[in-house]
Amino acid sequence: MTPIAIDPFSVPVADKAELLLTINEKLLAHGAQGIKKADSFLQSSREDKVFASTEGSLIEQTIYRSYPGFSCTAIAGGDAQSRSYERPPLNIGYEHINPDDLLSQVERVAAEAIEKVRATKIPAGICKSLILKPTNLYLTIHESVGHPTELDRVYGYESNFAGTSFATTDKLNKLQYAAPWVNFKCDRTQPGGRSTMGYDDEGVKSQDWYVVKDGILVDYLTDRETAYRLGRGSSNGSAYADSWSSVPMVRIPNLGLEPGPDGGSHTATLAEMIADTEDGILIDGMGSYSIDQQRRNFQFGGDAFWKVEKGKVVGMLKDVTYQAMTTDFWNQIDAIGPASELVQCGTNICGKGEPMQVAQMTHACVPVRVRNIQIG
Repeated sequence: MTPIAIDPFSVPVADKAELLLTINEKLLAHGAQGIKKADSFLQSSREDKVFASTEGSLIEQTIYRSYPGFSCTAIAGGDAQSRSYERPPLNIGYEHINPDDLLSQVERVAAEAIEKVRATKIPAGICKSLILKPTNLYLTIHESVGHPTELDRVYGYESNFAGTSFATTDKLNKLQYAAPWVNFKCDRTQPGGRSTMGYDDEGVKSQDWYVVKDGILVDYLTDRETAYRLGRGSSNGSAYADSWSSVPMVRIPNLGLEPGPDGGSHTATLAEMIADTEDGILIDGMGSYSIDQQRRNFQFGGDAFWKVEKGKVVGMLKDVTYQAMTTDFWNQIDAIGPASELVQCGTNICGKGEPMQVAQMTHACVPVRVRNIQIG
């Protein structure tokens, strides 16, 4: 069972509603400055699984998940812009909700929405230094590293929902997926991870493994069928079904970017990245995104953007997107945050398959700086 301190279903609904209404009321108190809309949410779930197989397995699991957040929208000058705050979705109890933390973010979020709606747009071109916080980077990891390394997608079993993958098996142990100082590791055992559980939905024990090591593609995400086709003795436990009536398929597990090592030549804190940037953009939070059918060419937005000049954050921007080819992007990273700045960001809804199934996963990561990226 997921370790929890507070059962989310033991907390009175009235207490939850009061917290959400208080958050909305505090956001809307800035109406005179332009805040015209506010919303907030608390999501909790309990999933009970029983797995039995003819191999003799009988596995029972109970998984708790918690996820809170809020947002507001400011209107001015014929434009509307939103700003949000979320505590990352995690497998944890109601203790993750933390009303004090949520309420302490309200004034900042409202102020940034008001500043954002009045901010300037930046012309399209090459951004010399793009600095991405974990709250933004996790989705880029999800779409351009997680999905392309699902082995059923690589083999073409999954091709009509968001395509196949460029990372074909002839590139295994050869493809320079990222810069040599970049490592992506899967871990279905990490505490709190959205995909953390004892066993996958084919009865395979949870484990950890590298997908990209020292920048090279070294493995995939597999279920039993695709692992056999690849010549492996067993899968790495990436099968998941979203209900008893769904067929298990390969799903992204907890897949994270490893922090830079202490003293590493490419390790830098977020503050050091900013101080070392002459001309760049800092991005926080999730925005719009798109990626092609083979996961090669992508575009991502964000929730908040700041201009960085001569080592200082000088003001907000709006409507920024960045575009790149997958392997170009990950090879152009020149700075990675340390372990002290690791954040367990993740997605609450990842759709795959037809009929579509929904899964969740964590992408723990640190801030990074990427050089010479196209922005729009």
